[in-house]
Amino acid sequence: MNREQILQHVNTPLTAPAYAPAVARFTDREYLNVVYRTDPEALRAVVPEPLEIDEPLVRFEVMKMNEVTSFGPYVEAGQAIPVRFDGERGEYLHAMYLDNFPATAAGREISAYPKVLGQPSLYVDSGALVGTLDHGTIRVATATMGYKHHPMDLDEAREQITVPTFMLKIVPGYDGRPRVCELVRSQITDITVKQAHTGPARLQLFEHVLAPLADLPVREVVSASHIITDLTLGGAAPVHDYLA
Repeated sequence: MNREQILQHVNTPLTAPAYAPAVARFTDREYLNVVYRTDPEALRAVVPEPLEIDEPLVRFEVMKMNEVTSFGPYVEAGQAIPVRFDGERGEYLHAMYLDNFPATAAGREISAYPKVLGQPSLYVDSGALVGTLDHGTIRVATATMGYKHHPMDLDEAREQITVPTFMLKIVPGYDGRPRVCELVRSQITDITVKQAHTGPARLQLFEHVLAPLADLPVREVVSASHIITDLTLGGAAPVHDYLA
């Protein structure tokens, strides 16, 4: 295999890549979002500069990917933090856990999604929408919301899903020091909101050393939403270089 042939490949292993060279289209992507108030000091300890925090809020999300081009169905859960960058409001993606290795590898390599493997789930149980996250056999998070209690404005739901997102891209060099260390921005624009509801919600986070979601403790549940969409993720672009 010569140089030109090698450079046609975008990921490894060379002859059996971890993910397909395809743009993923999500069909019937289902969100459970629970926004809660946490401790300001805890947020300041994890949000990287130059991002700024206005309110001590966190969005816990569970996303059920019912159909995804090249990946198939999977489930993902994590935390996003409302922030500002250069006057623009968005969210900092703090942690993401999912049960699909190709989607994990692609999210980390092609973009900067902070993805690691976990065991999330999203289902309806006796009138409640239930989202959970396990690390191994240990429960890390449980969220419950009244199932489709109140219709939600579709434009408001679209604004929630299409907010700009900021992520930290770190690629180590062979000397153990960062070879790439950037703040990147992404935004979903190709989206169709099919359903959206709101209702009462509760959220429990449990201490785990390898999945420290509870380091951002729940002080008050502010709002919740259940949204079903079709969408394509936007590309990522660097907005701040920590090595410059």
